[in-house]
Amino acid sequence: MKAVVIGGAGHIGTYLVPRLVDAGHEVTVITRGKSKPYVGSRAWEKVSMVTMDRSAVEKEGKFGAAVRELKGDIVIDLISFNLDSTRQLVEAIKGTVTHFLHTGSIWVKGFVVEAPTREDTISPPFGDYGVNKKIIEDYLIEQARRGDFPATMINPGHIVGPGHPCVNPVGNHNPVIFTRLARGEKLYIPHFGMETLHHVHADDVARVFMDAITHWASAVGEQFFVVSDAAVTLRGYAVQAAKWFNSSSEIVCVPWEEWKRVIDLTLGDIGSTEAHISHSPVCSNQKARRMLGFEPRYTSFEAVKESVEWMVGKGKIEI
Repeated sequence: MKAVVIGGAGHIGTYLVPRLVDAGHEVTVITRGKSKPYVGSRAWEKVSMVTMDRSAVEKEGKFGAAVRELKGDIVIDLISFNLDSTRQLVEAIKGTVTHFLHTGSIWVKGFVVEAPTREDTISPPFGDYGVNKKIIEDYLIEQARRGDFPATMINPGHIVGPGHPCVNPVGNHNPVIFTRLARGEKLYIPHFGMETLHHVHADDVARVFMDAITHWASAVGEQFFVVSDAAVTLRGYAVQAAKWFNSSSEIVCVPWEEWKRVIDLTLGDIGSTEAHISHSPVCSNQKARRMLGFEPRYTSFEAVKESVEWMVGKGKIEI
């Protein structure tokens, strides 16, 4: 079958595209041409690359038609963040594809009501990112369940792995937090350090896409969380990360307002921390296990450690 992957040169695509090729699919990747796969694979030699600025083409109202012209049996959208973008694509390819897979987020759920959060848990999202992803999800589920469009929603946790800075033990992406741990410096954690993060390796995300394609009948009209088997607390994460560096960093928990004063980070980093710890996700991957046969290969710490090793190798973490 022919698969079209929108945004396929990024973190998920790095692992997903070679898996599609190895499974015998003819693969076309739509990319802005500004990034290369994070991990090399000879499978990319068999991939057709189409350079296209989605935002610019969408403004002209031509993106959906451009994707339709590629004649994909399977279309995988890794980079849609608002309903107008998704709707333009869906309306253009409806009736021409056998499977459409959309990348959402565990942030389609808001506050944790009962842990672990399941796909059927009622918890309205908050924040623009989560709200928009939920609007897209609701639209696609409606399209699929009335028989108009064969859509599946894949909702990853905090994606990690080589090639991209991971969410760190204070809930943002600044590698300096790992540098402080590596150097044995004191690290301040907000509140009691019991807020949570739920990571997933990018390759595990790619594997769920493949599982959904294989189990088409079970996947259409459904949404699936893709996370490791266990979330981590900020404090536990900090302690584990310090061990990777053989560090004796002191982990100090302080109230939120004090933490903002002492942590010495940008307002953007602090805002990212607030968003992550406000969600404090603890999600279940049991639906993907039960319906798609998903088996995660990485624990949260195993996945994060690969990101950390990559950041050390690239000099983003200074030891």
